[in-house]
Formats: sequence, structure tokens, C-alpha cells
Amino acid sequence: VQLQASGGGLVQPGGSLRLSCAASGSIFSINHMSWFRQAPGKQRELVAATTSDGSTNYVNSVKGRFTISRDNAKNTVYLQMNSLKPEDTAVYFCYVGFTTSPRSTTVYSYWGQGTQVTVSS
Repeated sequence: VQLQASGGGLVQPGGSLRLSCAASGSIFSINHMSWFRQAPGKQRELVAATTSDGSTNYVNSVKGRFTISRDNAKNTVYLQMNSLKPEDTAVYFCYVGFTTSPRSTTVYSYWGQGTQVTVSS
């Protein structure tokens, strides 16, 4: 299984970016899809998550600015980030859990490679 993250970059405060993370390989169904971020000198934190029933949750600091969504047909999760602030600067990681067989409920979870988001004027 591979997770390919993309969409990071340099943006001015108030700008927008859209991150994507596509999962490929032996995937039967996606269980959970999340985005984490890690700023220099800080611990990795959960930014947003979505589960198979469509429920979502966000860290308080991004509520109203970020939106997580998923395309099940493409095994892809997105993070739309609006009104970006310098404190959003971090490496963003996707984290995806999935099953590999209709006969198994075991969820395998993988991290994608990070994508750098820098918010600066």
C-alpha cells in the first residue's frame, strides 16, 4: 500500500491550499482518513479526521477554516485549508486505515509522506 500526499507549498497569510492524499494497493475499504501536522519543535497533532460513516472532527484551532473530505472511489482524502495563518506552518501527514479483504475486519493504518505547508508573507 502506498499513500501519496501532495498540495503543500508556500502561501501568504489569508491564502488557501488544498492537500490530497491518495491511497493505492491492496485496499478493500477505507476505514478512517486523517490529517496530522508537525511544526518544528512540536509534537505531531491531529488536525482533522473522517470516518467511514462520514463523520468529521477537527482540532479547535482550524474549525471553520479547514475542511476534510474524501472520495471513496479514488481512495483519496483532501484537506481544504482556507484563511491560513502563520501558525498553520508545519509538515502535514495523512494517516489512513483500511481493510484488505471482505472477510477480515482488521484495520491496517499507514502514514503518508509529509508535505510542507508554509504560511508567510
